[in-house]
Amino acid sequence: MKKILTTVVTLLCICFTYAQQGSIRGFVYDTDDGEPIPYVTVYVYNNNHGAVTDNNGFFAVSKLQKGTYKVRLSCIGYDSVVLTFEVGDKVAPAEKYYLTKTSLQLDAVEVVAEKVIAQTETHVSVNHITPKQILRIPSIGGMADLAQYLQVLPGVVFTGDQGGQLYLRGGTPIQNKVLLDGMTIYNAFHSIGLFSVFDVDIIKSADVYTAGFGAEYGSRVSSIIDVKIRDGNHNRISGKVEMNTFGSKILLEGPIVKEKTKKITANTYYDSLDRLIDIQKEKKSGSNSLTFLLSLKGSYLSQTSKWFYPYVSKTGLPYDYLDGYGKISLQTADGSKISFFGFSFNDRVKYSEIATYKWNSYGGGMSFVFLPKSSNMLIDGVLAYSGYKMGLKESTNPERKSGVNDLNVGMNFAYNIGKSTLSYGLELQASWINYSFTSAYGWNISEASFNSELGVYIKYKWMLAKDKLIIEPSFRLHIFTSQSAVSPEPRLAMKYNITKDIRLKLAAGLYAQNLMSTTSDQDVVNLFYGFLTVPEEVADSLQGRAVKNSLQKAQHVVLGLEFDLIPFTTMNIEGYFKNFSQLTNINRYKVFATDDDYLLETGKAYGGDVSVKFDYKGFYVNAVYSLNFVTRNDGVVIYRTHFDRRHNLNLTLSYSWGKRKNWTADLRWNYGSGFPFTKTKGVYPHLVFINGLTGEIISMNEEIGFALDTLNGGQLPDYHRLDISLKRKFYISETCNIDLGVGVTNVYNYSNIFYVNRKTNERIYQLPILWSFSFALTF
Repeated sequence: MKKILTTVVTLLCICFTYAQQGSIRGFVYDTDDGEPIPYVTVYVYNNNHGAVTDNNGFFAVSKLQKGTYKVRLSCIGYDSVVLTFEVGDKVAPAEKYYLTKTSLQLDAVEVVAEKVIAQTETHVSVNHITPKQILRIPSIGGMADLAQYLQVLPGVVFTGDQGGQLYLRGGTPIQNKVLLDGMTIYNAFHSIGLFSVFDVDIIKSADVYTAGFGAEYGSRVSSIIDVKIRDGNHNRISGKVEMNTFGSKILLEGPIVKEKTKKITANTYYDSLDRLIDIQKEKKSGSNSLTFLLSLKGSYLSQTSKWFYPYVSKTGLPYDYLDGYGKISLQTADGSKISFFGFSFNDRVKYSEIATYKWNSYGGGMSFVFLPKSSNMLIDGVLAYSGYKMGLKESTNPERKSGVNDLNVGMNFAYNIGKSTLSYGLELQASWINYSFTSAYGWNISEASFNSELGVYIKYKWMLAKDKLIIEPSFRLHIFTSQSAVSPEPRLAMKYNITKDIRLKLAAGLYAQNLMSTTSDQDVVNLFYGFLTVPEEVADSLQGRAVKNSLQKAQHVVLGLEFDLIPFTTMNIEGYFKNFSQLTNINRYKVFATDDDYLLETGKAYGGDVSVKFDYKGFYVNAVYSLNFVTRNDGVVIYRTHFDRRHNLNLTLSYSWGKRKNWTADLRWNYGSGFPFTKTKGVYPHLVFINGLTGEIISMNEEIGFALDTLNGGQLPDYHRLDISLKRKFYISETCNIDLGVGVTNVYNYSNIFYVNRKTNERIYQLPILWSFSFALTF
């Protein structure tokens, strides 16, 4: 431990002691609302140096000789600006720069900007999502949502319209980490699988890593979803009120303390066609600002469905949720920032006379961004607490409960060295976990545990071979104190620009986690997804290999190609392999009290994805096909997982027209092969010896026992669904508009199976055809 801490301290000092040359640095913001703009291309004319802004809008170009430099800032959808800098031998103070949204719809400019990012970032098995992209698919129920967009991504499998479970390239929900501004969210998707806990209108960005992610992320063996939330409008009070047949929401944001402005004429501005425009612009004077953001959204489907969809169920669709989020952000004159946030996400589903399932996720914390005056380093961090509790009551099974309380602290340091970037950081996490569960054989299992973790990482990005080759090695050392285990995790990402239109990419790494779930792989559908820490003591060997500790472990390899051979069209092909070398599961073979509660198993997930995207003059097409194979080996049988969807195809079309593109039509069609499930061979009377062998058989009540067929040897019917929507925008003023929308979910009313209750044999289907109407006022 002493050596680790010494290493961390040494890393923290590197950037302050690094021999400095001249540099240019700053933050780039949107003129309209003051939000930072990521992925702005920063180009230095004099020496062909450049950089790209991060999620905080920050950029730094270092190793510059003394002199005068012209620098161009350009980004998709914004007018470019050319700045003049005087560079000395010290680090210049950071300035704030503002870009104005372009009034022209220039698809060619957007394609070029996207290509620049693709040529300078490794971006292997990662999808960078913005609200603009989410709005390009049919908004089911009239409300666009991240959950709906995730379903069209390569390698992503949802269990359907109901259930709300997300599987990414062979990883279960417990193996997929969801972050909200650096804080862990233990359930981000509502029981009706059409909606997440995130309001689209407050999302700044969402990065989805389906495999091969870098060392800055830890404690999961499959994937990462990293969601960033906006700070709130810096210039004026604004908001949105939305109502539809599924639910409603309200958003309010604005400045508490505004940043002052003044007129300047020092910079030259260009529009997206490189035409000189008015150089008289407003610039912030460098004062502090304070903003707020409040969002509340909910569903009243359990009530409105009785009126609008009586053909579905006389008692209504049983889904309700309520999500609230608030944030206050203080930004200083030099771009440093501190934010305080809190949230409460709630979900409830009640199947009449079958089951009641509900959960609540809550928490809050603070995050910060700090820019030292004498260094090209950017420091950010988070301190947050979150809680999660859930429960499932079934008419035919005992109640199941689970809960997690989580405290995490994280700090990240990024330092620009010419075209290279050094980043490193640390993360501390403490979790209190509890659950209670009754096995199929009647044994009551309950556990409460405390878990603490420490992770440190370092990552370096090289641009080599005249920027054709990008190498991004990283290393994470993760300490799981509850299991007395240390996990060294080397990782690597690479990209080679074969030509300006063809790029080869690779990612690989080792991963570990100590969190597991309480679900049973024999369930056709898992509503309940409880949590527990892997046991401290497990079997000494796993399929002939010695077991060093009880951690769950995986190794990833991803290989891909990117093509931009056809104008306005991009193609991405990726193949992946995940080897789950050690997994912990509930012992499905447990019969006697002396039997182990858990068993160790291995698994494999492999396959490939092909995605094609075309975007030109308001016409957008996105086609994604995924081929997946997911198996587990528990030492007794090799079986398909219940989420092993062999084929998955998504086709998305969007077309906007009109003088101001105020009409939009969207279409999405999804096909997925059927999920595996375990068939029932027969039933028999089953006695549960709750009091052991001393119980009186005569006074015991019989329960129904099931003779099961081959584990997940059956397959449900294929799933397919067509959704369409039509939207019209009415401009009341430059800052106020009304959106009206109509949509149809499951247009041809196909009966997609949800699950079959094993005890009652009742067949439950996914959502039938549903129409929707929406109204939204934005101001």
